[in-house]
Amino acid sequence: MATAHVRNVKSLYKRSLRMLESWYDHRFQYRYQAVLMRDRFDQNRNIKDPREIDAILKEGEQELFNKQHPQPRRFANSPGGVAFEREVVPPDWVVDFWHPLEKAQYPEYFARREQRKAEYLAMWDKKYGKGTDDHHH
Repeated sequence: MATAHVRNVKSLYKRSLRMLESWYDHRFQYRYQAVLMRDRFDQNRNIKDPREIDAILKEGEQELFNKQHPQPRRFANSPGGVAFEREVVPPDWVVDFWHPLEKAQYPEYFARREQRKAEYLAMWDKKYGKGTDDHHH
């Protein structure tokens, strides 16, 4: 119970600070509000009654929900960020369809690639047995 409570309080505190970042553009304004937020958390630090702790935590969650920013800041590469999944990494099988002249430019890479593919197929056959191409899904 104690570790779950500590985790919930830390999560609420971090989400509160992130919410403040969305509301205050200037660093000095954000830092002032963050200090006030920390003081509010510190005022309730020594409470021992579990029911009172749960009530304060629920009240804090509700206040955070009520004060959330309509367009919260997001990290660029995080879900919802402007660069999330922007760089599409092609799957490995794409190079199987390269033209032989393209493959000839990287002979060591493709020699090792064919060796690794043969090792993988041997491992697969050893683990699962040889499959037939008769059964298609």
